[in-house]
Amino acid sequence: MKFSIDKQEKYSVFKLEDEKLNSVLAPSLKSEMIVLNAEGVKNIIFDMSSIRFVDSSGLSSILIANRLCKGVNGSLILCKVNDNVLKLIKISQLDSILTIIPTQQEASDLIMMEELERELKAKN
Repeated sequence: MKFSIDKQEKYSVFKLEDEKLNSVLAPSLKSEMIVLNAEGVKNIIFDMSSIRFVDSSGLSSILIANRLCKGVNGSLILCKVNDNVLKLIKISQLDSILTIIPTQQEASDLIMMEELERELKAKN
């Protein structure tokens, strides 16, 4: 599995460089997400610009990443999602569970806003 991770102060950008997120890659993706979570990364922007195909195993690994982030009061945001992949997510009715944002900049802005809200709630 080819990927890159860009760690920022409040989030990390995870970019999968493969075109297919399928049963071959899903276990590796789950492992990487678990490692990031264990390292204290609670907000992940998943740049899906290279991904052209996702199967049920791939969707499952994304859902696990989402659960890991939510479990530590964080967020998983998918960005740059291919139209075919987006259709599958909508058909599977996962668009109501997953946060999908068009661009990485917008995803970054959303995370910064959510972090600010969490900090304000923690003070009250």
